[in-house]
This record gives sequence, structure tokens and C-alpha cells, in this order.
Amino acid sequence: MAGRTRKRADTEGRMSLGEHLVELRKRLFIAAIAITVLSIGSWFLVPFVLDALRAPLLQAGELAHRTSSLNYDGLTQAFDVKIQLAVTLGLVLSSPVWLYQVWAFIVPGLKRREKRYAIGFLGSAIPLFLLGCAAGWFIMPHMVQLLTSFAPAPDTSIVNAKDYVDFITKLVIAVGVGFVLPVFLVLLNFIGILDAKAILKGWRIAVIVITLFTALVTPSADVVSMFVLAIPMVGLYFAAAFVAWLHDRSVARRQAAFSSEIAV
Repeated sequence: MAGRTRKRADTEGRMSLGEHLVELRKRLFIAAIAITVLSIGSWFLVPFVLDALRAPLLQAGELAHRTSSLNYDGLTQAFDVKIQLAVTLGLVLSSPVWLYQVWAFIVPGLKRREKRYAIGFLGSAIPLFLLGCAAGWFIMPHMVQLLTSFAPAPDTSIVNAKDYVDFITKLVIAVGVGFVLPVFLVLLNFIGILDAKAILKGWRIAVIVITLFTALVTPSADVVSMFVLAIPMVGLYFAAAFVAWLHDRSVARRQAAFSSEIAV
């Protein structure tokens, strides 16, 4: 009897705390391996990425008729910057793997019929993360030009290389993650934790949070870049609410049909 009960619990996807911790360790290990392997491979792409990162700074210097350059003020800083760029590239390129691991860690707690949402989750989360990274990369040159323009005309713009790379990588990754968050709202709706009414009810708070987020990842003086990021993120929030509403309607129709069959 006990064996039959345990088997039924397993088929329903229930796990003990210890099993959850083992599962978490497994998923983290797979994600770490993927990031490490692709980071090593990305080392050979770093020179090309550095050229692309350096271009907006040099262009801003030309427009302002001043000298602009990256500066490595420590013996190991050039190596540190290359490592940081390789890891960031590895993180972006391995996003299909670690996003799947996030889903796979949640899956054991779901019923078997709900596991089909994995395809929809990955099919939307991965493109949105990459789209967010692309959006961060798109506004980066405008932000560099704006921030360097505050330097007085007679001065040069000698920028610390590590600070410069930190700023850009945090911007790109943060915007990428921000674009994925609506997918998690839909996921919570599909597994019955959050309904569409609750998502729509919190739209004011969501807009404020998105505005604060975009204000943090963009310079305070660059209002245009802030809105370039905020508008699609707000749009994605309402798109998530719409998908959740459609799902809630479908569930309500199925429940009504089931209730009518029972009544007959």
C-alpha cells in the first residue's frame, strides 16, 4: 500500500525537500557547465566584441573633437576585462540551456499534463531574452555619446575599461532578464497560481516598477533611452495579461462543460 502511494505521488510530480535540493543541484550544475563551455569558446570572440564596444566611445570623441579611449589602469585589468566579456557572452549564448533548467526545476512540482507548457515557455523566453539583450545593445551607443558629452570641451575622455565594460554588460543582461519576466507571469497563470484579473489589477504597480527599472539601467539624463526600454516592457506585461485572460476563459469553458455533463 505504501509503495503504491509513493508511486502515485511520484507520477503526480510531488517531491520531498531533499529531492528538491538534489534536483536544484543537478540543474545548477548543468547550467554552470553550459555557461563555462560557451564562455571558453567565447574567448575567441572577445577581440571582435571589444572593437564593437570601443566604437561608440571613439565616435563620441570624434563628434566632440576630443580624444577618447579605454584605459587599463592595472596590471591584470586587461585580462579581467576579457574574462568578463567571455563569461557575459557565454551567459547570453547559453540562455537556451539555463532557461530550460529553470523550467525543468519547476516541472517536477507540476502535474504531468502541465509539462507541455515547456515548449511554449522556451519558445517565448529564449527569443525575448535575446531581444532584450539586443535592445540593451541598441541603446548603448546613444548612452555612451550622451554621458561623454558632459565632459568639458578641452578635456579628454579616458574611460576606465573595466567600468565601461561593467556598465554595458549590466545594461545588456538586465534588459534581457526584464524582457523575460512577463513569460513567468504567463507561467504562473497556466499552473493556476495567478489569474488574469490579478495581473491586470497590479498594472499600475507594474508600470511604476518598469519605469524605475529602466531609469536605473539608463542614465538619468537620457529620457529617450528610458522610454525606448519602458514602452516594450509595458507592452509585454499587458501581452502577458492578455494571454492569461485567454487561458482563464478556456479553463472556465472547460469547467462549465464538465459541470453541465455532470448535471445531465
